[in-house]
Amino acid sequence: MADRKPIESWLTDMDGVLIHEGVPIPGADAFLKKLRESGRPFLVLTNNSIYTPRDLHARLRRMGLDVPIDNIWTSALATAQFLGDQRPGGTAYVIGEAGLTTALHDIGYILTDHEPDYVVLGETRTYSFEAMTKAVRLINDGARFICTNPDETGPSTEGPLPATGAVAALITKATGKQPYFAGKPNPLMMRTGLNAIGAHSETSAMIGDRMDTDVLAGMEAGMQTFLVLTGLTRPEQVENFPYRPSKVVDSIADLVDRI
Repeated sequence: MADRKPIESWLTDMDGVLIHEGVPIPGADAFLKKLRESGRPFLVLTNNSIYTPRDLHARLRRMGLDVPIDNIWTSALATAQFLGDQRPGGTAYVIGEAGLTTALHDIGYILTDHEPDYVVLGETRTYSFEAMTKAVRLINDGARFICTNPDETGPSTEGPLPATGAVAALITKATGKQPYFAGKPNPLMMRTGLNAIGAHSETSAMIGDRMDTDVLAGMEAGMQTFLVLTGLTRPEQVENFPYRPSKVVDSIADLVDRI
């Protein structure tokens, strides 16, 4: 690999990198503490659109991890910024939780089921047949279809749960319309995040536990990429992909000294 400029900014995934099933991964606290002390720009990213940054800040703090609200970037925020740029002051029918509805309210969007500009699908633990039926009909009537992220399953203590990508596939099957996904692996989420902290991809790194979202998004955004083995991707799976991370490490603890 060609020589890269020193890393001045860090982006890191949350689940599988900093926490696992509600428990901090060893080294996560030291990594975040050193980032805060260094003054370097950083973001903690998540494709999960359920929670607001304020919610996530409180949840992480209860686990002993201190991440300032302004250093949290979600697929809901990326989706809202995209829609605000595309159609300022628009309207949307939303399937999702407070993380998504708050982000859209904050950019001045009106949430409605009457001829909305967009149908926006995000994460929720209560997908309803009625809401999905309404989404299908609105899309068939001309609303544009947007999804916060393409993740087909999400983690829980009981096992995998159907997630946004799985529900999006159902709606696509019923309408024939493919959604635009704003979250990872779309490099849009990386680039809007970098812009939010005034960072440049050439001197930034992305840390993740998934080859198909974190590493792919970081690579396509022009950043260095670090794959940690504390999440979904196993070492033997790395070679199955047509691209590689800049470096594979056991966990976030191995990156503390890189800051």
